[in-house]
Amino acid sequence: MASSSPHVEPSPETRQSNFEQGVALALHLWPALTLAVQNNWGGPSSADKRDWFAGAIVEMFPSFPDLAAAKKMASKTTAPPAAAAAAASSEEEPEIEDVEATLLQVMVDEFEVNVDDDSGFESAETIMRIRAQCAKGDFREVDDLRRRWEAGRGKKVAAVQAPDVDQDTDDDGGSDWESDDDDGNGDVDMDEAPALVPAPKEKPPPPEVDEDGFTKVTRKKR
Repeated sequence: MASSSPHVEPSPETRQSNFEQGVALALHLWPALTLAVQNNWGGPSSADKRDWFAGAIVEMFPSFPDLAAAKKMASKTTAPPAAAAAAASSEEEPEIEDVEATLLQVMVDEFEVNVDDDSGFESAETIMRIRAQCAKGDFREVDDLRRRWEAGRGKKVAAVQAPDVDQDTDDDGGSDWESDDDDGNGDVDMDEAPALVPAPKEKPPPPEVDEDGFTKVTRKKR
């Protein structure tokens, strides 16, 4: 008779590592962010900004090792079980609305892009779902995201770039970009990419010319 091996609960560090990977993968698979990175809408360091972006989202959540330590500490107290459990979960988890708001705000602040579809909420939903599953030691969705990301690497990305409101884009007018296997910028097939609108920049007023043909100098309003 074959003996079944006992189920081993993943360590808090393993849960945290998978959660961090899941957040990074969710952002790499977000079409809006991938287009922004490919077009350098966040500047020449757009790819680095995406990595920072993932870290900023992870930091919105208490780490699993910290939660485990707090739970262990609470179990050593003489407080009632309910009070000990409350103390162990004193670090609040963010709501999905908070995650979505942060995703959209960073896109505007760092990439000058307004995402006007539901993809921000869908990405936040994915992150919250990954969080709940990792808390239970379930990493199946993280593995699924990794398979999707690996399958999309090396594929040509076809998407229509949104018009630049200042008409000062450096793009050569093409609509296709090759993926880059080295830095992972083109790591997702995005035939269904959403329409993006770069955040508008304030345009200076046209110069005023007096009757003698001299240009008037005006101060910028504060």
